[in-house]
Amino acid sequence: MRKPRLDPAPTELPSIPRIPLIRAAAAGAVALLTTSVLTAPARAETPAPRTGFEASQGARWTTQPEEERFLAAVDAASARVAVDRIGTTAQGRPLRLVRIGAPAAPARTTDGNTLLLICSQHGDEPSGREACLSTVRDLAYAKDARTKRFLERTNVLVIPTANPDGRAADTRGNSEGVDINRDHIALKTAEARAAAAVLRDWRPDTVYDLHEYGATVPYYMKDLLALWPRNLNTADAVHQEARTLSDAYVRPRAEQAGFDTGVYGIWTDPKTGDPVKQVAGDGQERILRNTAGVKNSVGLLVETRVDALTDAEKADPALNNRRRVGSQLAALDGAFDFVDQRRGRIEAATTRARLTGYADRGPVYLGGADNDPAGEDEILADPPCGYRLDAEQYALVKDELALHGVTVRPRHGGADGAFVPLRQSLRALVPLLLDGRAAYHLAEGQPVNHC
Repeated sequence: MRKPRLDPAPTELPSIPRIPLIRAAAAGAVALLTTSVLTAPARAETPAPRTGFEASQGARWTTQPEEERFLAAVDAASARVAVDRIGTTAQGRPLRLVRIGAPAAPARTTDGNTLLLICSQHGDEPSGREACLSTVRDLAYAKDARTKRFLERTNVLVIPTANPDGRAADTRGNSEGVDINRDHIALKTAEARAAAAVLRDWRPDTVYDLHEYGATVPYYMKDLLALWPRNLNTADAVHQEARTLSDAYVRPRAEQAGFDTGVYGIWTDPKTGDPVKQVAGDGQERILRNTAGVKNSVGLLVETRVDALTDAEKADPALNNRRRVGSQLAALDGAFDFVDQRRGRIEAATTRARLTGYADRGPVYLGGADNDPAGEDEILADPPCGYRLDAEQYALVKDELALHGVTVRPRHGGADGAFVPLRQSLRALVPLLLDGRAAYHLAEGQPVNHC
């Protein structure tokens, strides 16, 4: 068994300024770090709406009805915001997409720079959801010129509760017990299918995924951890931008706010800081940060620590909750600065990655990671030019291929199956979906070597 390398080569990273882009730009909005503006007075004119978390000073999480009222109020108050229903869970709860721009971002686009926030895929990890909700409100009510200029150049998309059934039950999985963050290839759940449609319709340049984790003392206990796409099919320039997002923006911004940070999935020696072992962070394509990379977006996973850190937090859960949300907000400030300051480089990296697929050259990796070289049996060194599906196979997977945005050539309307070429923007994704050797393939298509 290969042993992953635990110390990826460092990258050359730019310095960043200390002034966040949007936090507390809206009067009366919450600018929550370790000390909260939860008690700040509301605007004299029309008070900005507050979440249930804010209204309770962090003593409880926002309920679904409160979220619905909050989003409706923000939508009604700001021309920058539009709220869509993009799906329905197995228990009938709505899946919402918030579109923010200046004016509101259109229903779908492949133009311009787009940032997508996906919040609380795991229902028992609520701090990211709270950070996303208050960020929606901050952007909607901001009056400063810098935020307005940012929204003129950026489509901000937010799925504030990616797992509503799990949030209601306080469970990691959805109501069917499925971990949504392991379903971004198969797309069996309504939640993953809704997210896939957003990725397809918008092709976001940056996908930012908010989570929480439980510490393992003394090896794995930072306030905030981050991880980029490790999947080897991520284009080099996209991979580099994701590392930059993590190491030069998100983590430094959190550290400036007083939180310590690290790399997700790596235990470290508390005395030396040296890596001890890898416990997560592989190249599985079905995890959102990796799916984003394979789909040519700059992906990042961010995890904030759940456990109470002090006796005061143990005695008062609201203190712990506010610290968790505060670390998420500080990291989000770094993400917005990243998009604002590196817009041209991000767009160049994602555009080049999308166009490269049409050249149909180079290997496709069925395994491995950026710190774990793929074995010979995990590399398609000379991939086929496409895969043929018979009629039965095509009928079973055509909806999933469409949700992924994969180009397909049906034969006689699908009655005789279909051909799926590799020469397309999502070139690297096609073998992961249709090659029988791929770990999570949807169907075992017939490789076609001469097209």
